Amino acid sequence: MKKKKIICTVTNDLNYDQRMIRICSSLVEAEYDVELVGREKNNSPVLSERNFKQKRIPCIFQKGKFFYLEYNFRLFIYLLFSKFDIVNSIDLDTILPGYFISKIRNKRIVYDAHEYFTEVPEVVVRPKVQRIWKSIEKFTVPKIKNNYTVCESLAELFDKEYGTDFKVLRNVPFKSDLKNIPKKENKIIFYQGALNEGRGLEEMILAMKEIEGAEFWIAGEGDLSELLRTLTKEEKLENKIKFLGYVQPEELRKITPQIYIGLNLLENKGLSYYYSLANKAFDYIQAFIPAIHMDFPEYKKINNEFEIALLIPDLKKEILVGNINRLLQDEILYRKLQENCAKAREEYIWEKEVGKLLAVYKNIT
Repeated sequence: MKKKKIICTVTNDLNYDQRMIRICSSLVEAEYDVELVGREKNNSPVLSERNFKQKRIPCIFQKGKFFYLEYNFRLFIYLLFSKFDIVNSIDLDTILPGYFISKIRNKRIVYDAHEYFTEVPEVVVRPKVQRIWKSIEKFTVPKIKNNYTVCESLAELFDKEYGTDFKVLRNVPFKSDLKNIPKKENKIIFYQGALNEGRGLEEMILAMKEIEGAEFWIAGEGDLSELLRTLTKEEKLENKIKFLGYVQPEELRKITPQIYIGLNLLENKGLSYYYSLANKAFDYIQAFIPAIHMDFPEYKKINNEFEIALLIPDLKKEILVGNINRLLQDEILYRKLQENCAKAREEYIWEKEVGKLLAVYKNIT
């Protein structure tokens, strides 16, 4: 029997997207033929070998509206002449080519909303841009029958706004092979993810001036990469702050168990952040790492059940410094949160979540 082919479309350069690597690998194991399509940047590293096909689309423009226009046009052409049964559009920035090609070629489309795209900080502060993306969302999402997103809050929001049926597929990792709580040689405070606006990174760098006995490691790159490195030098904090750059998922899994405190800091600049449920939250749990999260709905739900983190209301310097020092200095509290991570890590694993993914594709309409 011929395998059904699924093409998944994103706008990143593929190597660092842990959610899509998990999804594509699991679909291959379920006997689908899978291809992940993304962009090729000027500095894109060599693609890591995976058990699914990968395709990068080169673009002349690297950012801004001309990038999105060019990439969507090139993606449309690519899908028009590709063989597939199902297109999986990830977020609004790839939804139009998938939607139109599904209509033109009578193929099935699945929409995966990693975030509330029209409410990310970069869009919220630009009303004209927000209106364009919102019109795209209103035009496409109500017409797509097969949808999922990362948390209950976003699923409820989309269902209420568009009368859809969004399933929830949480961004959880595979169960770690760590058997016991590892001993920490150093006290490392850690952030992993995009270095973009509203992630609390500038605030955290300044907070390090008042935090002793710990280093702050930053894994990732983004729009603020140069600004954050410059700020670190200006504040003479090079001995406290380490930029790791892009880190492959496999290498990240080796680094994470060394961490003492995990950070997931977000400024409440839009509903996308407010209703977020980041994969890093679960990565910290798997590695027995107490974390600091925002006091937002999804993190509050987890903490109410397991208490694996300290929740903070905002990114004021005194709040950041106070809570980080509390975890650095209060060994009893720290141990308690570690032990709670040991319980939570049995619940928040991909092995328990993958069935929801396969149900979507099994029951596709």
